Amino acid sequence: MGYGGIMSRWFRALDILWFASTNYLAAQAWVPPAGQGSISISYQRINNYGHILSDGSLFERRRSLNISLYLEIDYGVNDRFSLTAALPYVFGKYTDPLPPAGTIVPFLPRDACRCWHSGPQDFGLTAHYNLLRAADGAFSLTPSVSMGIPSQNYGYQGESALGKHLRETTVALDAGQRLDVITPNLFVQGRYSYSFVERPLAEVPLNRSNAGVEATYLFLKRRLATRGIASWQRTHGGLMYPGDFNTPERLSQLDRLIRANYFHAGGGFTYSFPRMDVFASYLPYVSGTQTHAGRALTIGASWPFEHHHRHHGN
Repeated sequence: MGYGGIMSRWFRALDILWFASTNYLAAQAWVPPAGQGSISISYQRINNYGHILSDGSLFERRRSLNISLYLEIDYGVNDRFSLTAALPYVFGKYTDPLPPAGTIVPFLPRDACRCWHSGPQDFGLTAHYNLLRAADGAFSLTPSVSMGIPSQNYGYQGESALGKHLRETTVALDAGQRLDVITPNLFVQGRYSYSFVERPLAEVPLNRSNAGVEATYLFLKRRLATRGIASWQRTHGGLMYPGDFNTPERLSQLDRLIRANYFHAGGGFTYSFPRMDVFASYLPYVSGTQTHAGRALTIGASWPFEHHHRHHGN
């Protein structure tokens, strides 16, 4: 496996950890070489222990639990172009012993029963193109385009909802650099993305920006990759709670239309065996406005593979 393939393998096994908690699907600066790829399966548990209000204060009510099983396939079509396909299967449950405070937030039967609701969420497809790269693999710049499409007609209301059931198109730019001036075992990677989000109400835009940075250090003859992660989101539109939810139609779309901003930070690791990578991460929700207060734990495994086209003569 070439240097680009090794880098893609390390970062892919960690980047998929962000799928449910940060909308960070398929981030990668290094793409796999032609014919190389990976199949990854992960388990994520998100404990939402409250909400962060519009003034940044913590409201410890409307607690919920989300568990996701995530399948992803990543493949290098050629040495610069790769494709990633992914689908999460999500379980949601309202866990607060008390109903939502106040009267503006409806207490839906799906939450009142405190029972699990589950199903496949949004199918994701991402195309990456490696625009610039250093000959020694120390630097890489990769733009990408992603599409998120609901896989079924799931419900989007309430704390136990599987998702927002909205189509999205995301354009992103990933850059990665090996910090040889410090040590060849230290890497940094950054990402910015802009998502064009379907509008359930024409007058309310929901597009958003996401950004993140991560630092990775390699140990044990480069078998162990440890990483610190920070991510940020800003919604360019949406509505402020409770004042903007002033019509029955807007209130019925509350979980889709709210203007959610946040900052998350945490860490993770990947350990590479000869035929398999195992990985884990822990991501607390540090701050935000009109978003969940919570923490996400993810564990999983990734299996690299190679497929080479054979050319037959006449």
